[in-house]
Amino acid sequence: MSRTTPRIALLGAGPYRFPGIELECYNDLASLQGNSEADVLLVDLPGEQAGPALRSLRLDPRYRFSLIYCCQDQDPWCIALGDGPPPADPGAITPLWRLWRERLGLFNRGAAPERFEERVMAWLWLRSRGEVLAVRDAGVPQHYRYPLLEVLGNEETINQFSWLQLMSQQGWLEEGELQDRLRLCTSCGSGRLNYVDVCPECQALDIGRQPSLHCFTCGHVGPQEHFLKEGVLLCPNCLTRLRHIGSDYDRPLENYRCRNCQAFFVDAAVDARCLDCGQSHAPDKLRVREIRHFRLAEAGRLRCREGFGAGAMNIERFGSLNLLPRQAFLDLLNWQLQLTRRHRDPAFSLLGLRFVNLLETLFQLGEMRGHALVDGLVERLQEAVRETDRCCRLSEEVLWLLMPHTDATGMEVVRKRLVKGAERLTAGQATPIEVRLAVFTAPDDQQEQEDAALLLARLGGQLG
Repeated sequence: MSRTTPRIALLGAGPYRFPGIELECYNDLASLQGNSEADVLLVDLPGEQAGPALRSLRLDPRYRFSLIYCCQDQDPWCIALGDGPPPADPGAITPLWRLWRERLGLFNRGAAPERFEERVMAWLWLRSRGEVLAVRDAGVPQHYRYPLLEVLGNEETINQFSWLQLMSQQGWLEEGELQDRLRLCTSCGSGRLNYVDVCPECQALDIGRQPSLHCFTCGHVGPQEHFLKEGVLLCPNCLTRLRHIGSDYDRPLENYRCRNCQAFFVDAAVDARCLDCGQSHAPDKLRVREIRHFRLAEAGRLRCREGFGAGAMNIERFGSLNLLPRQAFLDLLNWQLQLTRRHRDPAFSLLGLRFVNLLETLFQLGEMRGHALVDGLVERLQEAVRETDRCCRLSEEVLWLLMPHTDATGMEVVRKRLVKGAERLTAGQATPIEVRLAVFTAPDDQQEQEDAALLLARLGGQLG
């Protein structure tokens, strides 16, 4: 029989600050990992100790995805790998753990995460506000690291920044708050750069500020010391005596002199010199990298529920629902728009559906029953369309249907069928799902220079 309450273990101080809940207490990490099979962990250690302990726990397959709360001050590693401070009411841990366990059962249709991307997606899926957080670390060449990717890597060699960019391009992850912007060496990728002033003529490092004078008579410019002869100012070139600044001479803007080539200049050039490989670069030639947090995107949530086990013939589709991913759908829609813009034929139609009160339905029915209802609705809707039509579920609320060779009359027939199918499926539910529609037919409704992304955004406004 499945348990209804979690086993809770505490690492650190005694349980006096957690009244009313049963705890297994451990004084050190070794005893916890050697004797415990807890469902929820409380780490009652100072931040500088809690961070390394949490990292070790996440490396342990038993606690890779578990709820782990840090009870004292949290260092950046605690924030990146933990679940925050424990609830103010210790009794709230049980319902949180039940929700966690329910979501674990929904992930990947019950299959355990095996590949690296599945483990990362599972960790984020199990937390409603889960993020892949960047942590600043001066000890690494690129100044930032992603602790979650490190502990879930299983000693795999992963280029964290490239992997995050790939997942973002696929639509599984979306960019969060911008944390920093780095300049990196184009040779080795290091961010350890020293910016030095150099001569713009010969790029020598040995330059210095030096006052100079400009003779109006012959135009000669030189160091001020060369004009001083026995206490008076004489131009070393034409030997004119310089009495009045502004009429005989002035001080030019050139304030620097290169001790290597003797050039005078106003502003020095700047070189970015890599402290790791020694290469020099012009600052505008450096690689620019933005450091961001990342979170699970809508397409990633759908992937977590529908599964990762699609075969090679169906690798870019979501499970049994057979939906195109966002980018593939946008490419197909762009192609259709280009055809009708050029040839005005054949016509095609696009229909958007939004399940307006989906969140209310999930709240009342529970996550598992609610999502089962939505999946049934999507499958019923697909029965109403043809094999040649293409679908895309951009979020859990929004579905798009692309219908080639379908004019406005055919679009109206499909729309009525979809409305009837939705009404039959949701009839009798405590909270019927409201379906809102937006329709488009090309070339009649087509606007000049409007691409697929702009079209979906325009129609999305009608969906609300």
